[in-house]
Amino acid sequence: MNVPPYRILQSVASGILGQRTYALGWQSATLGLFLHFLIAFGAATVYWIASRHIRFLIDRPILAGLIYGECVYLFMNFVVVPLSAIHHFPKFTLPQILTGPIGHTILVGLPIALMARKYTMPASTH
Repeated sequence: MNVPPYRILQSVASGILGQRTYALGWQSATLGLFLHFLIAFGAATVYWIASRHIRFLIDRPILAGLIYGECVYLFMNFVVVPLSAIHHFPKFTLPQILTGPIGHTILVGLPIALMARKYTMPASTH
């Protein structure tokens, strides 16, 4: 099954627009792109703020990032999506598992944690 990239972006926008998103063409795809980055920056911001208070998030970025990526996946699929205009829980197909639980750990949580560590200034040694 070959899904055009704009359909994936429209599926993100369907969280707000529901099924009518697919009739709106590139307008809803553009909204989906914006929402995708808004969600990603939101996830990064939450991690960054938490890392200011929970030292483990900076000291162990690989483990913390993998766990955080899974938490982002679970939160999005079991809280956000059911409360959105989509109103359903995820289907566990092979592509969903690869892009969901596995993809979010490696492609979302891990980069966020590694960047948080990279850009955290070391404690003063005064």
